Amino acid sequence: MRFGERTVSKDINLTIGAGEVLSIVGPSGCGKTTLLRAVAGLIRPADGVVRIDGRAVDGTPDGVAMVFQHFGLFPWKTVESNVAYALRVRGTGKKEALERARELITLVGLSGFEKSYPHQLSGGMQQRTGLARALAVRPRLLLMDEPFGALDAQTREVLQFELLRIWQDHPVTMLFVTHSIDEAVLFGNRIAVLNGRPSGVAELIDVRLPAHRDRSVLATPEFLAIRERVWSLIMNADAGR
Repeated sequence: MRFGERTVSKDINLTIGAGEVLSIVGPSGCGKTTLLRAVAGLIRPADGVVRIDGRAVDGTPDGVAMVFQHFGLFPWKTVESNVAYALRVRGTGKKEALERARELITLVGLSGFEKSYPHQLSGGMQQRTGLARALAVRPRLLLMDEPFGALDAQTREVLQFELLRIWQDHPVTMLFVTHSIDEAVLFGNRIAVLNGRPSGVAELIDVRLPAHRDRSVLATPEFLAIRERVWSLIMNADAGR
């Protein structure tokens, strides 16, 4: 993909199946977030094409939702209004949108905070709100752009396993960009390791871990071996710049 005179990525050909989580990692500045934003239709490459279900992305594609690193909430709206907003702009009636919003607020563990404003919430609670808003539209593809990158380590770990719980109960196809190798292995069915500038796929790794994962998986030999492989690829990519 090229933007103006800058070639960001080259010969990236990735497919993702229904209900699968594809993690994307790589050195800083290799274009991970740019790739995600192109999939979301937020930016349009001057060269290259992104296809969803075989159709080229032109504008914001239907059935795609995104969770951002820095929450992206409307500060003047309450939690329930932020979550319902995604439905209201799609033409859903106010009553139905609020009912769906309250379902999702319960799902992400924010019951009792429906009338709270973003400034009254912790970072973790704001990100739960962002996740609820994304899930409210029942997306067929969920784009995660460093969703826990702005959180402290303890909150990040708590939300990682909360998201795993939600995904295991309500599977959705997910493209997950992260700087955390542990996070990539924990969530991914496969991991695409990007390299260089312009970036390409250094390796596509199958994650052969149990479908239902909890904290105990972090200490298994299989998890540690995959983490080490990903780390080695990223270090080699950095050294080759």
